[in-house]
Amino acid sequence: MAADSDPETEVFEITDFTTASEWERFVSRVEEVLNDWKLIGNSAGRLSPEKGAYTTGTWLEKSQDLNFADFKFFISHFILKQESENDNDKEKMEEDAYPAAMQDLLCMNNDFPPRAHCLVRWYGIQEFVIIAPGTNCEAIISESKCNLLLSSVSIALANSGCQVPMFVQIQQKWRRMYSGECQGPGVRTDFEMVHLRKVPSQYNHLSGLLDVFKSKIGCNLSPLPPTNIAIRFTYILQDWQQHSWPQQPPDFDTLLGGEVGGVEFGKLPFGACEETISELHLATTWPNLTEGIVVDNDVYSDLDPLQAPHWSVRVRTAENPQCLLGDLLTEFYKLCCRKESTDEVLGRAPGEEEGQENSDISSALNKLTEPTATVPMSKLSVSSMVHSARKHIRRHRRVDESPLNNDVLNSVLLCLFPDAAVEKSSDSSKSKPAPSNACGKEEQDKNSDYNLFLQLKSAPTDSLTYKLALCVCLINYNYGGLRAVAHLWQEFVLELRYRWENNYFIYGLTGGPPDLRCCLLHQKLQMLNCCIERKRARDEARRAQEGGKEREPRGAGHNGRPRSDSSTAAAATKEVSPGKSWDSWSDSEDEFFECLSDQGETESSNTEGEKDGSKMKAEGRLHPHNNMMLLNCSEPLYVPVTQEPAPMTEDLLEEQSEVLAKLGTSAEGSHLRARMQSACLLSDMESFKAANPGCVLEDFVRWYSPRDYVEEEVDESGNKVTKGELSARMKIPGNMWVEAWETARVTPARRQRRLFDDTKEAEKVLHYLAVQKPADVTRHLLPCILHSAILKLKDEESVEDIPSVKKSIRQATSQASKLLHPPNYDIRKLEDFINQLMAMETAITQARSLKAKFSLCEGEKGEDKEELEKFVSSLLEEPEVEVIGAGQGPAGIIIHKMFINSQRAALLSALEDDFSSDKRPAGGSNKVPDFPPPAGREILLRTCVPRPAPYSKALPQRLFCVMMKEEFRLAGAFSSDTSFF
Repeated sequence: MAADSDPETEVFEITDFTTASEWERFVSRVEEVLNDWKLIGNSAGRLSPEKGAYTTGTWLEKSQDLNFADFKFFISHFILKQESENDNDKEKMEEDAYPAAMQDLLCMNNDFPPRAHCLVRWYGIQEFVIIAPGTNCEAIISESKCNLLLSSVSIALANSGCQVPMFVQIQQKWRRMYSGECQGPGVRTDFEMVHLRKVPSQYNHLSGLLDVFKSKIGCNLSPLPPTNIAIRFTYILQDWQQHSWPQQPPDFDTLLGGEVGGVEFGKLPFGACEETISELHLATTWPNLTEGIVVDNDVYSDLDPLQAPHWSVRVRTAENPQCLLGDLLTEFYKLCCRKESTDEVLGRAPGEEEGQENSDISSALNKLTEPTATVPMSKLSVSSMVHSARKHIRRHRRVDESPLNNDVLNSVLLCLFPDAAVEKSSDSSKSKPAPSNACGKEEQDKNSDYNLFLQLKSAPTDSLTYKLALCVCLINYNYGGLRAVAHLWQEFVLELRYRWENNYFIYGLTGGPPDLRCCLLHQKLQMLNCCIERKRARDEARRAQEGGKEREPRGAGHNGRPRSDSSTAAAATKEVSPGKSWDSWSDSEDEFFECLSDQGETESSNTEGEKDGSKMKAEGRLHPHNNMMLLNCSEPLYVPVTQEPAPMTEDLLEEQSEVLAKLGTSAEGSHLRARMQSACLLSDMESFKAANPGCVLEDFVRWYSPRDYVEEEVDESGNKVTKGELSARMKIPGNMWVEAWETARVTPARRQRRLFDDTKEAEKVLHYLAVQKPADVTRHLLPCILHSAILKLKDEESVEDIPSVKKSIRQATSQASKLLHPPNYDIRKLEDFINQLMAMETAITQARSLKAKFSLCEGEKGEDKEELEKFVSSLLEEPEVEVIGAGQGPAGIIIHKMFINSQRAALLSALEDDFSSDKRPAGGSNKVPDFPPPAGREILLRTCVPRPAPYSKALPQRLFCVMMKEEFRLAGAFSSDTSFF
């Protein structure tokens, strides 16, 4: 208790009155940011900006969050990047030199920059800091809050010694109202602003604004130092009636859609359907005037745009103009996202048998186990009969109302299969090899455009796949969308089946195995062509052996299926074609390979028989191999007739690799994998045994893999003898080659089971194509369409010669090569890519429009034409282009004419309105002014006077005035001496 009553243990509540308030914390935080950004100290060492630097230079920006209590601010620093400054220059700087911002106020190199921050345009400064309310924060509107922020800025600048001007954004953001301050040694500049909806009548001209400027400065010197004046008037031209739009309108009465970009099948349209240049802005500038040289008041003005020493022009382009190629690509891309199958879109296929409607596994088994005369019970039900009848009616109605017109369909199919239009005898059509793009291949390989398909994984430009993509794209856009595409695809697959069953090559595909560098659909078509080629070769070999004549197909009299009636076409797919190979209907287990070349076979066989009748008969020989002899007998070693390895598409290769990978790494799995991979080796061994009776494994290795047979010279009883043996790799126990040799039978290639079952593979390809949904087809063809679009853009750009578009096309090509190679396309990225192509099309169309307006197509004089071409190309590349010669130059004269024509057109329409309302034009001058009233007027006033007292330092003062139809803005920067005031 005594301890409790001890006065030393009593606790007193202490109130610390030095705790910082929220306002002090905010000021301190601003100072910290300025320190972090190294904006402390003298800023006068920055170089004076060169002419045009504000537009062409790089502006650096960095930002940070800032809180005042729970109110969020955003502080940003903007600075024009300059070349490295000399440290020597910084050392020589005077300590009390003016801040760089105050020097920028008087610099005349960058008046009216066409592309810069609004504060740069109004005040001409090259470095500044802005404090603005954060996103979703209310604007600083009340005067007390504005003053609180400005006082915070003033204290932070004074405490940190920062000489970079700092602004605070006040009022609503759309008003772009800023108030700020810049402090230097003994000087201060206040940045103030006025923003009104309407221009006060007394300040609607130069003389009134000069009065405002002088009264604000409040200089008592007499006479006043001269005021430097820069003036810019902007005139807007929106009427292009005197210029016809260069894109011809479509003729919708013709079959194929008319003249817009040449939209016949096999070509992509190009160009805009509307004017892509919405406005032309002409800025007339008087850059360096002094007070008294020009008169501009409420009664009279000297400021005639034709007399302005500087003209500059900028163009405003239409937002998202409708462009033919862009629309085509967009609609095609939308198909990729559809889910409907072909049957859902079209109903049942016209050629389907009625019995298939209720077919399932059970009915298939019934057909195998029951007599053919038996009718399944399901077919006898009334409901199924009614259902079948409805289906039959609906099917025939769909045929009559097919999505594609017969004429359009025939036009497309003739574009895809031009060989079908040429009357040929059956002999000539069947003996010709598959049409390919081999003609001029060397020249094509040199052409980068031709090889572009390798980068994009599409297909060669003269291939069937490429043409199919173009036709599907045009059909989708012009002739019925999804249903028309499904109809075309159905007909296309029927045509392929007809060609397969009648041994006609597919037009427009290179021979040989599928090219894995192309898209999967192209590989599938090449695989089908391989099947047709193998089947034809086998049939011809069989007929040649039997001495029979080649039979004619009864179908069409030309290379293609008849198209006059869809039912005929369907019937052709159901019947067994007379031209079908004899072997193709047998079970795959009993299908044998027919040698493609039996040269020397009969001869060698007879020779062998004559020499020794007891010996096995040799079969399937091609020719002796390098004068080699068999090891165990003195017979020549013959190269056998072998089967070619089976061609494969990339999806089959992936499937095979997955199967092999699933076998695992166990010994049994590895052995099975090796057996699966040795099918071709076993076939070659059997052919070799048949061609070389009495041979051994060493003989086969000497021909098939010479590096695995090691020969060396051995000295035996004074004589050098060459002896050979299998390599160490071949002697490993359980070697696959040894096992395969032991199991290989003596069978020539023609009696072996086929390595490549063309019947089975062709049916797989045709089934794969038949089950593709329209969306799957468009995804397959998308690389070809993008390939074609890039080529079209290249062609059109080469005519206009636009450097920026040329660069964009190069970038787009490299980007597309990355987008189109993965198995699953990134749909979002592809959509962005199509938008890039549309932007290029728009840019090319804009260039074409400007060339038409500046008469570049009408054969101007040499020098003038070059100057105009340079001017037009600059208009699209740069934000604002100077007109050489102002109103008297070649471009200026054309612009002047444009305004005169526009003014006359406007006056005529006004007169028509007056006469229609029974009014007469008032008396007075009928002369039409060449230019409309200026849409915007900007006046810049600058001077250097002592302020606030006559004995203060002479400091820069600046007032920027903007007068528009619904805006009046004064942005002033007024400097004052804080030492001698």
